[in-house]
Amino acid sequence: MPLPASPVPRRAVLGWILFDPACQPYFTLITTFIFAPYFASTVAPTPAEGQALWGFATGAAGLVIALCSPVLGAVADAAGRRKPFILAFGLMMMAGAALLWLAAPGDPARIPLVLTAFAVGTIGVEFATVFNNAIMPQLAPPERLGRLSGAGWAAGYFGGLVSLALMLAFFATSPDTGLTLLGRPPAFGLDAAAREGDRFSGPFTAVWFAVLVLPMFLFVPDPPAGLPLKAAFRAGLDGIRALLPRLRARPVLARFLLANMIYADGLVALFAFGGIYAAGTFGWGSVEIGIFGILLTITGTLGALAGGWLDDWMGARRVILGALLVLLFACVGLLSLERDAVLFGLVPTAPGTGLYGTVPEKAYVGLGLLIGLVAGPLQAASRTLLVRLAPAENMAECFGLFALCGKITSFAAPTSVAIMTAATDSQKAGVAVLVAFFALGAVLVAGVRDDRT
Repeated sequence: MPLPASPVPRRAVLGWILFDPACQPYFTLITTFIFAPYFASTVAPTPAEGQALWGFATGAAGLVIALCSPVLGAVADAAGRRKPFILAFGLMMMAGAALLWLAAPGDPARIPLVLTAFAVGTIGVEFATVFNNAIMPQLAPPERLGRLSGAGWAAGYFGGLVSLALMLAFFATSPDTGLTLLGRPPAFGLDAAAREGDRFSGPFTAVWFAVLVLPMFLFVPDPPAGLPLKAAFRAGLDGIRALLPRLRARPVLARFLLANMIYADGLVALFAFGGIYAAGTFGWGSVEIGIFGILLTITGTLGALAGGWLDDWMGARRVILGALLVLLFACVGLLSLERDAVLFGLVPTAPGTGLYGTVPEKAYVGLGLLIGLVAGPLQAASRTLLVRLAPAENMAECFGLFALCGKITSFAAPTSVAIMTAATDSQKAGVAVLVAFFALGAVLVAGVRDDRT
């Protein structure tokens, strides 16, 4: 998409940036730190079975995303406007998140409904993100896209931090005491025994999104309408049929999309199962996992800000490759930890008291912070590298492919984790498959070149 002839108002840029923090609680509260560990440890029969069920639900959502993202992106290129799609899919995310309130503890009859709601919400938030990403090139010149993307990711991490802090302070409770991090019962008279504070993460996410997404709708310019929807759909399908020849003509873009498919699968799965893995390995509850999430989000915010500058300075490919190498080291390190030992059981450790009292727990927190530090730069640099590789006239379609290759996470990596976990009844064996995703992604991205490398 060509840049506008006149400068874009600051409020439009700010409105676009606020979309990331509007969506982030879905990933921070639901996918990673509050609801997913609660589901695996309290709603599902066992943590291992909960990890497998969560992976299969994420895989079902990923399959829909994989099949539909390129078509939707091509339709948006033909239809012009992005905001109607963001609205429709945003409402879909809000409905799915709100329904998670029904996940009562120890009620297996509600598991199918809860997992369906989670899958619907995941599809909605990912598709809304596709169309918001496609707006980015009209807001900044190419030499500043890295900083704009990094600012969006940093704002997203900050939004996740604030939402997580509010959940821990006023709603999520310790299963042992029934109190929040502030030592009080959950707000609004929520029942701690029924874990209503943890379940409230779903409705909270829906309301948060509704408030923070408003500046995007009010201030960000939308391209003028193009073809009618039916004609745009036909044009989109025609564009998809012509896609493979175009990718063959752009081997660097094709290689990057393949690399992104693999390493983004591993990253999102690592976040999706990180809280579940900690709950099963160390017995952490919502408070321990939530504080860990706050610390991780702080490093993620700093990393996203630094990553945007590194992107503009040294190129997106180098940022991506460096982040993948760090993730490989951290992932192997996490797998080496046990409840009472480190280095794959070779070094026993003494029991500890207090928050993160044992050596393995401290090591888990440290490695998690390292993951948070590089996750933001990896995601932001991937977004800007796509912008630099993709043709301007097919930007939304390429972001649809970006979603196909990067958001297919729920289909490939989480399903692999779920299958391995179910086959071995071991959370560690399930998470171990992610090492292969990061290693292969690093090998592929090493061969990608853009105009900065």
